[in-house]
Amino acid sequence: MKERMDGMSAMGKAVKILTPMMRGQTLYDAAKVRASADVMIAHAGETMTRLFPEGTGAKLSSALPTVWEDWDGFTELAKKLKSYAEGMKLGADNGLAENAVQQGSSMMGGTASASMGGGMMGAEQAMTPEMLASMPVDMAFTAVVQTCSACHQKFRAEEK
Repeated sequence: MKERMDGMSAMGKAVKILTPMMRGQTLYDAAKVRASADVMIAHAGETMTRLFPEGTGAKLSSALPTVWEDWDGFTELAKKLKSYAEGMKLGADNGLAENAVQQGSSMMGGTASASMGGGMMGAEQAMTPEMLASMPVDMAFTAVVQTCSACHQKFRAEEK
């Protein structure tokens, strides 16, 4: 259980490093984006799901029984997280959407919101790393944090 808690903590720290950067509050650094994405890639997907064997939802864990009751849903979110983090890493040199607009480039042939096709979590088909790599990196970051949030909402107990 310690290994999975350490992995979740590492991913949380990576998000905290990137959040002010994605909001334009700190200087954009593609190397930090790649490093943070690597942390997420290392702890997501199959690496994450193997750390949740049946019966490990003890008192010390924040994992809800829904992890095992909806194993397919849990594993799907873990896979999406890895995929979206891979896309964020691949697109790190794209910079932020605000910068793309300021430079007069339309990386996706339309506005960012129009290209997303609505809410990502409600999309019928998951975005591939290659799709995300062609977008401003903050869009990939949004996919990552929405996936984290969706997983926490369904599979993690509220912290007291």
